[in-house]
Amino acid sequence: MQIKILAKAAVAFVILVGSATLPYRAYAQTPAPATAQTEPWVSTAWLESHLHDPNLVLLQVGEESQYKSAHIPGARFVRLDDFAATSGELSLEMPPAPELRQRLRGLGISDGSHVVVYFENNQVSASTRILFTLRSAGLGAHADLLDGGMPKWRSEGRTLTDQSAAAARPGTLAPFNLQPTIVDAAFVHAHARQPGYVLIDARAAMYYDGLEESGADDHHRRGHIPGAHNVPFTSITNDDLTLKTPAELLALFRKAGVKPGDRVIAYCHIGQQATVVALAARAIGIDAVLYDGSFEDWTMRDLPVEL
Repeated sequence: MQIKILAKAAVAFVILVGSATLPYRAYAQTPAPATAQTEPWVSTAWLESHLHDPNLVLLQVGEESQYKSAHIPGARFVRLDDFAATSGELSLEMPPAPELRQRLRGLGISDGSHVVVYFENNQVSASTRILFTLRSAGLGAHADLLDGGMPKWRSEGRTLTDQSAAAARPGTLAPFNLQPTIVDAAFVHAHARQPGYVLIDARAAMYYDGLEESGADDHHRRGHIPGAHNVPFTSITNDDLTLKTPAELLALFRKAGVKPGDRVIAYCHIGQQATVVALAARAIGIDAVLYDGSFEDWTMRDLPVEL
């Protein structure tokens, strides 16, 4: 797949907040500036021709039973939990840098690795959350999603195996600090109602519209964060789960009110589905950060919502 360099842009969200009842978690205080990006995915044809590259680390996310039944040769099975903090109140949180580094090393990831993540069945957002985590570790320039994942690989009749990959040798990965890719309620509170921000809710419309409840188990709420625009994560992909074209992705953001020079913060239920939106933003040069914890964190703080 030819990698296209795309125009620079910037984007972000207005989040309207009230008083918080839980202590704020310290994440990035300001989003990173937007830079020109390349498409953060590779084609099935590209991957097939690079399966034997010595620096390739291929990761399959999904169900372990499916991995054992059939997977792309050389792939290692991973769970989303392998890339999440082991403690905390929320369902999904970014691990601290030292903990994340040890996990990545355990998967054989080194500074010079090219990591490709792919999904089994329809678990696109689990794959993009892993990809987002790699980007937060500073590895985004050498980490990609397999466009269309296993469904596309299968449909094209490409090689599969049931032989598990050899155990990974620990990678050589220098210590790192997390990149400013995530924000918390403190950032939201500090930037409430400021012009030039656009809030994107990546959940399905039924949650955004308040037809179904969402949030923490004991803090279920209907509706969305005030000021948010709805771009469901499923709108980022085609019916075959391949990513839409850059022009189509840009049109989605424009329809949501994102203008040149705006900045985007994406949120969803727990910080997983919104990473699909963040991936799309990266593909068209938009600066987008993730509200980690998302609506779950918002409702636990008893912050306002609207229908």
